[in-house]
Amino acid sequence: MGDDWAKAAEDQETKDRDLVDKVVEKVDDLKLQKNEEKEESKDENKPDPAAADDSEENVTPGELSMLRKVMRKGIIQTKNKVEVLRADPKNPLHSVKSFEALDLRKELLKGIYEMGFRLPSKIQEISLPTLLAEPAMNMIAQSQSGTGKTAAFSLAMLSRIDPSKKCTQGLILSPTMELALQTVECVKMMGKYCTDITIRSAVKGDMVPRGQKVTEHIVIGTPGKVVDWAVKYRCLDLRTCKVFVLDEADVMIATQGHQDQSVRIHKQLPETCQMMLFSATYDDEVVNFAHAIIKNPVTLRLKREEETLENIRQMYVECNSEEEKYRAISNIFSIPVGSAMFFCHTKANAVWLANRLKEDGNQVALLTGDLTPDERVQVLLRFREGAERVLICTNVLARGIDVDSVNLVVNYDLPRLHGTSKADCETYLHRIGRTGRFGKTGNAINIVDGKEDLRLLREIEDHFNIKIIKLDYSNIDEIDKLGED
Repeated sequence: MGDDWAKAAEDQETKDRDLVDKVVEKVDDLKLQKNEEKEESKDENKPDPAAADDSEENVTPGELSMLRKVMRKGIIQTKNKVEVLRADPKNPLHSVKSFEALDLRKELLKGIYEMGFRLPSKIQEISLPTLLAEPAMNMIAQSQSGTGKTAAFSLAMLSRIDPSKKCTQGLILSPTMELALQTVECVKMMGKYCTDITIRSAVKGDMVPRGQKVTEHIVIGTPGKVVDWAVKYRCLDLRTCKVFVLDEADVMIATQGHQDQSVRIHKQLPETCQMMLFSATYDDEVVNFAHAIIKNPVTLRLKREEETLENIRQMYVECNSEEEKYRAISNIFSIPVGSAMFFCHTKANAVWLANRLKEDGNQVALLTGDLTPDERVQVLLRFREGAERVLICTNVLARGIDVDSVNLVVNYDLPRLHGTSKADCETYLHRIGRTGRFGKTGNAINIVDGKEDLRLLREIEDHFNIKIIKLDYSNIDEIDKLGED
């Protein structure tokens, strides 16, 4: 009976999530078995992407954000400049070119270097002097995953903790449990040698025993759990908080209930608390939300590395039958490249192609929206580490997820606008933009099957004012040349 109140809090927070989990975590084994049985008997009747468009994926903004983080092995080397907007133009901002220039605790420097950081990233060069300045300044920053933003706010928070005071002095909010736990790991790694600073999570499954208070210096959690602890059961006192970080603000806004919960938490913080908000996008909704809770902020904007047609050789192969289309894929599969991504228009096509390639002894990975979040993460981790060289996927990976080693993208099905016969030029750009990243040369091959596909290809050429060259897939020497760069 002693922990009934804590259990009640847990039940209250997880009731809706459990319902969502039942929908998201689909068990699709029977469906896959039926598809395989049908395809063994009649490959020619493979689902027609124009007839059955199941390309719309059930992936939440939070899950996509997690997938992007999973695929990041290091810091993006961007050429984009950081745009700085500040409320007080008389307050000069400066940047640093080394971590030593920040006058940090030697224990923090040791943790930074052990994590693999050598020099500050672009967002860190400008944000860290601002975040560590006295008096403390608030900040709103637009920065995509992989630019070093998590390390920046983690370092700033760890630097402001007074270990002699046994109370919560730093709070970080993330939109999902998975993202929160990843941030916990980052902060713990950075503060590894600051043994006098304590850190804990506040996510689904975490409990505070009856009659006890949260005394850890840094708490990292989701809005629902933090609201329960701080507002409903008052076991987390935020009046002592010195630094507040709202991470993934655009995802937070897109998640039902999180925006209101974040505002409730914000009201519990003292006026002296330093506020930081980070978002990958900076549309009007994010701007209005940010300025509603953060007073007089310095605003930094580091634009995303935009997808571009530069550095990408675009080709097509023309096929007259489904079997010829598969032979083209088999030859392309032999190109000696680092990693490749094959895009299909529908989940059914992706499953069919993956099964056929596996039957022929090829190592491929399959990623669709039908997988659970954990299953998607495991697939991506294996692909990132090279366990499978080819990833077959639908549009779930068409935007914003990069793997440094990908230098070949194959459009097994050309993208078309949902519910129409028109080419989806934006998705085409996002798909082939998975290669040719960060100055590297990439290859994009489009499989054209019949007059309808050729019409879509011409639409894409006209839209981008480009010429996509024809490739002879039966010429092995020509195919091999694609792996030379």
